[in-house]
Amino acid sequence: MANQSFVTEFQLLGFSEVLELHMLFFMGFLLVYLAAVIGNLLIVVVVASNRHLQTPMYFFLVNLNIVDLSFISVTIPKAMANSLMKTRIISYYGCMAQVFFFFWAGASEFFLLTMMAYDRYVAICNPLNYVMEMNREACIKMAATAWIFGLFDATLNTACTFAITFCSNTINQFFCEIPQLLKLSCSNSYFLEIGALIFTVLICISCFGFTIISYVHIFRAVFNIPSAQGRKKAFSTCVPHLFVLCLFYFTGVYACLGTTFRSSSGLDLLLAVLYSVVPPFMNPIIYSMRNKEITAALWRLSHKKRNLISMQKHDSSH
Repeated sequence: MANQSFVTEFQLLGFSEVLELHMLFFMGFLLVYLAAVIGNLLIVVVVASNRHLQTPMYFFLVNLNIVDLSFISVTIPKAMANSLMKTRIISYYGCMAQVFFFFWAGASEFFLLTMMAYDRYVAICNPLNYVMEMNREACIKMAATAWIFGLFDATLNTACTFAITFCSNTINQFFCEIPQLLKLSCSNSYFLEIGALIFTVLICISCFGFTIISYVHIFRAVFNIPSAQGRKKAFSTCVPHLFVLCLFYFTGVYACLGTTFRSSSGLDLLLAVLYSVVPPFMNPIIYSMRNKEITAALWRLSHKKRNLISMQKHDSSH
């Protein structure tokens, strides 16, 4: 690319200019990253190893867990490595790869959250047709659509972002965030990427609107459930999903559009953490740890593992 002769690497300013604090940030990121990786992988293993969890809801949940693993792995390991080595450098192509995979995971996650809302809508509002509408083929096509749209959106935004000429290499963020990269442009060519971002946001608004409409019907149906136990169960699966979606949507959209048209501040770092770190960390907790089926499956898996270990010890003693 022509602009590569001007910028061959970027500097990620991150959270602090005090190098002594880098180890503190490293430990914080490490704990969050390990918790997110273990939580998401654990759910994937539990769902895959339990036949009675092979339902559309858990199929989408596994896809979400895989996306979350990708989403948080794009940014946090590099931030940890920089903090540990007390550096701020990321290569030009490393930054490009970070933008691409970040948008791929982010756009795919938003589509999956929307499809999970539709799954809950059909299950609660149209339960008699649930098996027919949410059959295996339909679920695979919906998940594939999420991944393919994420790939398209990532390609579009990455191509438009790195087509601009950069006059500086200092990014006021702990990863390569597009709004911060656009501030480094010294020409009007960044308007192409502004258009790509607006396209992405419009798609997200459409998905968010569809989700809200789905939840209006869901809550209307829930309030008509005669038993308190049934209402509680329906709310327990819907409210956490809506909370994560709103957090991901509002912080992500504000970071994409708001940051582009104003000067950098500490708020940008907070927003970046909220939409890039918190959802992958929180999703295993609010989707699964409060889910009785997942909790029971985890208990059975751990109990089975303990029995296996005790049998091995018994055999070795003889």
